[in-house]
Amino acid sequence: MKIGDKVRFLNATGGGIVKGFQGKDIAIVEDDGFDTPVLICECVVIQPANEAQVRQSVKPAAQVVQLTAEKVVEEKVEVKETKGGDRITVCLAFLPIDIKSLNSTGYECYLVNDSNYFLAYTYMYRTADGWVAQATGEIEPNTKIFIEEFGKADLNDRERICLQFVSYKKDKPFDLKNPCSVDMRIDTVKFYKLHSFRENDFFDDDAIIYYVMRRDLPERELVVSPQELEQAMREKDRSEQRTKQPAKKSTKHLPVIEVDLHINELLDSTAGLSAKDILDYQIETFRRYMDENKNNKGQKIVFIHGKGDGVLKSAIMKDLKDRYKNVYYQDASFKEYGFGATMITFK
Repeated sequence: MKIGDKVRFLNATGGGIVKGFQGKDIAIVEDDGFDTPVLICECVVIQPANEAQVRQSVKPAAQVVQLTAEKVVEEKVEVKETKGGDRITVCLAFLPIDIKSLNSTGYECYLVNDSNYFLAYTYMYRTADGWVAQATGEIEPNTKIFIEEFGKADLNDRERICLQFVSYKKDKPFDLKNPCSVDMRIDTVKFYKLHSFRENDFFDDDAIIYYVMRRDLPERELVVSPQELEQAMREKDRSEQRTKQPAKKSTKHLPVIEVDLHINELLDSTAGLSAKDILDYQIETFRRYMDENKNNKGQKIVFIHGKGDGVLKSAIMKDLKDRYKNVYYQDASFKEYGFGATMITFK
């Protein structure tokens, strides 16, 4: 947050222009002609200083000099870093403007930077004509900023969103991070359902949260090329031929059990978990379902593990060879699950 930024209050109505700072935690905001001290953590930037200042009348020279001096002092304030904040977590949050009128209200989008790094970002959405860069800028460490406001009529253009960013620190050494580019699909149907907006760690109000990166791990959507699709279908046919067994009459019909091993389906929050902790929890869940059904002859379980980098699937394959030898296994139906699922049948 800088002098000249236009901000909105999170826990009260109103907002204004940042005129200065008191210490490291309080901003002085001009609201309807009055200078009001407000906690920085209770403000969100909706218009950066360079844009806000263009829309203001020219200030007297003395005042410009004073603001410039204040800005220099403010920029030298040391960033407060948090424990664990060197592993980057970034998300997009969507909040209804009037949650009591969900059928007609518009929405606000915020970018949340839960890390000790500055992020230079570009926020885009895809239309029929191509990608549109809706917002670009820099977000400071451990802050959230306003990105855009849009109405119901604009929801269809928000079905595909991409966030790109590079991360860095200022005036100190830091660990180098790879640039991030995540293209995600937004389920716009959720924006019409009250229960889709949930309690979260970043806002007092309920919101729909889409994670872009969790603790340095980007969220990756499955993107399938025609060549990969053709190859997968051929491999699936060969796999089915290898595992095909003579038909046996079953004494009872057991419904197929589906288990989604994506960590966001297993846990409400992964805060504080390392990549190894996440993998261990996923394997523990896999083993629990396997052990519970090992005596159920003919039982089928579909484990949805995603394509990803194959770490989780490799761990599952190793367990099947070492621990569970009384099963058949093959790729699950591509039409239903894509590449990222394995069907297991107990002998």
